[in-house]
Amino acid sequence: MNKTHISLDVRNLDAAVAFYRDFLQSEPVKLRPGYANFDLDYPPLKLALNEATRSGVSHLGVQVDERDRVFAEIERLKAAGLETFTETDTDCCHAVQDKVWVADPDGHRWEVFVVKGDVAPVGGGPEACECSCGA
Repeated sequence: MNKTHISLDVRNLDAAVAFYRDFLQSEPVKLRPGYANFDLDYPPLKLALNEATRSGVSHLGVQVDERDRVFAEIERLKAAGLETFTETDTDCCHAVQDKVWVADPDGHRWEVFVVKGDVAPVGGGPEACECSCGA
C-alpha cells in the first residue's frame, strides 16, 4: 500500500468535503471536527483536509504499509545527505503514526509514514487535532 498523500488546509471543511465527495466520487473514511480524510484505491491517494484560517497545501507524503518501510526510508534519505526529522508513535491527524519528514529546496514538506492505529475523537472544533504535522 503505497499511496500519495496530500494534506490541504481549507477554510470551510463542510464545503471542501462536499466538493471532494463529488470530485472523487467517494465518502471520507474519517470525519472529525476540523478534519476529513479520503482514502482511495484508484488513484492511490490519501487526501486529508484540515480546517484552518488559511487555505493551501499543508504537506505532501507517501503512505507505506509497514513500519520497517519507514525506517528503511530514514536510512536511505540520510545516506542521500538529506536532513530528516523522525517521529515515532506520534498522534497526528487522529491516527498513531511513525514517520520521517524531509523538505525540498523550496520548503515543501514531505513525509513517509505508516498508520499504526486510529485515535478516538476528543472535544470539538479544528483544535481537536493538536498535531504539528512535522512543523
